[in-house]
Amino acid sequence: MARTILITGGSTGIGQALARHFAEGGDAVIITGRRPGPLKETAAAVGARGLVCDHTRPEALTALLSELPDRIDVLVNNAGGNTDFDADGADDLASYARDFRANLDANLVSAALTTKALEDRLAPGGAVVHIGSIASDQGAGSYGASKAGLATWNLDLAGRLGPRDITANVVAPGYIADTEFFRDHLSSERRDQLIAGTATGRPGTPSDIVGPVGFLASPAARHITGQVLHVNGGALMTR
Repeated sequence: MARTILITGGSTGIGQALARHFAEGGDAVIITGRRPGPLKETAAAVGARGLVCDHTRPEALTALLSELPDRIDVLVNNAGGNTDFDADGADDLASYARDFRANLDANLVSAALTTKALEDRLAPGGAVVHIGSIASDQGAGSYGASKAGLATWNLDLAGRLGPRDITANVVAPGYIADTEFFRDHLSSERRDQLIAGTATGRPGTPSDIVGPVGFLASPAARHITGQVLHVNGGALMTR
């Protein structure tokens, strides 16, 4: 039986690659995004259903529920990004608070709200996979803090969903090329530094994230939950 997969932030980059992967595998894929244009284009290209939604807004999620089926097998919380790239550069205390909260909303609160909204629809044998970041272990200001918070919040989520036979994990990428993450703010020098920091000597690609997410959403990973899987070419090593 085909599964129903919901991927937030599915219009571009990692989300788009995931949507294509699951759709090609025969799953019914729903993607969300804030921009109708890219959302429509990706949905048509990969064979998914596109729904506009800002996952930081409870009212938008309430409206989204009316468009979704009663059963969701896999939820991928991919929406987010480093909102500091969109900040106006003001450094007064009020601006600092605004910009800090923007990253928390985009990366932590959005995932928590989405999961809470869909919790009753998550099916036994299903999975929740959050897209985290190497920044949760290496810094990057409020963005890193938001991704660290996501990984910690997932521990509680895994404990709550486990009795229902639902897993919850985080896939934490390092530098991934061919995405909109850096907007136009990544210099060639910084790019070279990020690549040099890996053991593999290359940038990651969205396809590098597809395999780990697909695995965690598969029957082969039913006894893996509450974990962070790092995908960064060795830029951050653990034991």
